[in-house]
Amino acid sequence: MESAVEPLVILQEEVINKRDLFVREVKKVSYIAVPMVAVSVTQYMLRAVSMMMLGHLDELALSSSAIATSLTNVTGFSFIFGLSCALETLCGQAYGAGHYQKVGIYTYGSVIWLFIACVPVCSLWIYTDKLLILIGQDPLISVEAGKFAIWLIPSLFPYAILQSLVRYLQTQSLIMPMLWGSLASLCFHLPLCWAFVFKLNLGNAGAALSISISYWLNVIILGIYVKYSSTCSKTRASFSKDVFLTMGEFFRFAIPSAVMVCLEWWTFEIIVLFGGLLPNPQLETSILSICLTITSLHYLIQYAFGAAASTRVSNELGAGKPKAAQLVVSAVMALSVVEFVIASIALFFCRSILGYSFSNEKGVVDYVKEMTPFLCASVIMDSLQAVLSGVARGSGWQHIGAYVNLGAYYLVGIPLSLFLGFVLGLKGEGLWSGLIAGATVQSILLIIITRRTNWEKKVFTIQLKDLTSRKFEISWEIKAGNFLHRLVVRNSHHIKFESLTSSQLIMW
Repeated sequence: MESAVEPLVILQEEVINKRDLFVREVKKVSYIAVPMVAVSVTQYMLRAVSMMMLGHLDELALSSSAIATSLTNVTGFSFIFGLSCALETLCGQAYGAGHYQKVGIYTYGSVIWLFIACVPVCSLWIYTDKLLILIGQDPLISVEAGKFAIWLIPSLFPYAILQSLVRYLQTQSLIMPMLWGSLASLCFHLPLCWAFVFKLNLGNAGAALSISISYWLNVIILGIYVKYSSTCSKTRASFSKDVFLTMGEFFRFAIPSAVMVCLEWWTFEIIVLFGGLLPNPQLETSILSICLTITSLHYLIQYAFGAAASTRVSNELGAGKPKAAQLVVSAVMALSVVEFVIASIALFFCRSILGYSFSNEKGVVDYVKEMTPFLCASVIMDSLQAVLSGVARGSGWQHIGAYVNLGAYYLVGIPLSLFLGFVLGLKGEGLWSGLIAGATVQSILLIIITRRTNWEKKVFTIQLKDLTSRKFEISWEIKAGNFLHRLVVRNSHHIKFESLTSSQLIMW
C-alpha cells in the first residue's frame, strides 16, 4: 500500500515544484517588464511631444516634421536601434555565464561601432529635402522636412549611446535607473521644447534641438549611475584593446538584428504611404496613421515583455540552464496572452468612441469603428511576435528572425495588402488586412522555430564558443629514457608536439 502511495506523493510534489518555479519566473519577468513599459513609453513620448507642439504652431510645421520623423525613423533610428539589439545576446549571455567584465567590454564596443554607423546615416539626412522632392513630395514641405532632419542629426549620437546603455542595464535586470532617467529627461524636455518652439520662435529647428539635448541628459544620468553605482561594479570594465576585438562578434549579431527590426518597421511606413494612393487619400492616410498610432502604443507594452524574455532567456542560457530558459518562454507567453486578451477586448468594446480620441469628424470616427476588429487582430498577432522576437534576441538566432520577417511581410504581407486594397477595392481595410496576414505568418513561424529549438544544444554551443575564446594551455609530459615528450594544446586549436633532450629540440 505504501509503495503505491509513494509515486503519487512524488508526482504531486513535482507538480507543486513546477508550479512554484513557474510563479517565481512570472514574478521575475514582471519585475523587468512592468517598469520597462514605462521606459518605452517615456522614450517614445520624447519625439511625440515635439510633434504635438509643432502641431499647435502651423500646418506646415506639423506636416513637414511628420514626414521628416517618418523618414528619419526608417533610415536612422530603426537601424541604430536594431544594431544595438546585438547586446541583448552578447551581454545577456555573458552576464548569465558570470563573465561580468565582458558585459562592459561589449558595451564599450557597441558605442564605438554605433557611432561609426551614424556617419552614413547623417550623410543621408543632409539630403532629406532632395530625396523627398525626388519621390514626389511637395517642395515646400520637403524643404522644411529637410531642415528638421538636419537639426535632428545631433540627436542620433546620444541615441546610439543611450541604446547601448539601455541594453547594458537591461541585461542585468537594472530597470529602475532607466525609468528614472527616462522620466527626468521627459520632464526636462517638455518645458525645453515649449521654450524653443514658442518663446524663441525656433520652430522645427527648436523641436529637433530639444530632442537632442534631452537625449544627452538621459545619457549623462545613466552614465553617472553606471560610473558610480555599486550595482554596476562587477560589469564596469576599463577601456582596453579588447574592446576593438569585439567588432566581429558584435556585427555577427548586430546586422541580422538590424535587418530583423528594420524589415518590420519599414512595412508599416510603406502601408501608410500606399494609403495616399487610394481614393480619398486624406481620409485613408489619416485612418491608417491612427491605426498605426494605436498599435504602436500597445506594442510598447508587448515590447517590454519581449525585452524581459530576451534578458531572462539570455541569462539562463549563459548560465547553462536550458530548462530554465524554456520556463522563461512559457512564463512570458502566459503574461503576453493575458495582456493582449484584455487589450483587444477593451478596444472592441470602446470602438464607438475610439475615433473621438483623434478627431471630431463623423466620417473619421465611423471609419475607426469599422477598423477596430482589424486592430484587435493586429494587437493579438503583434503581441505574439513581439515576445517571440525577444526570445530570438536572447537566444542569438536573429538571422533566422530576419528571414522570417522578410518572408512574412515582403512575400506575404505587402503583396496581399496591395491585392486586397487596390485590386479587390477594400481600401484601408484591405491594406491593413495584409499587415495582419504578414504578422500572422510571422507569429506562426516564430512559434514553430521556438518550439523546435534544442535548448540543450544551444547551451552547449554557447559554452563551446566560450571555451574556444579563452586563452589557456594544457600540456602532457611523458618521460622515456633520455627523451621528454610533451604534447601542448593552446586555445583549443593550436597543437604542438615536442621531444626534448639535453642537447636537442625537435619540433613537429
